[in-house]
Amino acid sequence: MANTAQARKRARQAVKQNAHNSAQRSTLRTAIKAVRKAILAGDKAAATAIFQQSVSTVDSIADKKIIHKNKAARHKSRLAAALKAMSA
Repeated sequence: MANTAQARKRARQAVKQNAHNSAQRSTLRTAIKAVRKAILAGDKAAATAIFQQSVSTVDSIADKKIIHKNKAARHKSRLAAALKAMSA
């Protein structure tokens, strides 16, 4: 356990921050799953609209440094490739 008042406060803050970041990561995963589900459904117009929303979510979470920017780029790239493969 933390001994100083400063360390106790940092421990409290860490718990809150961890909960917030976990919720943000969950939002990210949900957005990615939504795109994948739309792609599997086969409706390209709906999948494109959901993809645009999820790209915004991924970028927002990467800007907050909850995930690395390269990981965000990788997710977006793979989703875009899957979306592009729908029409082919």
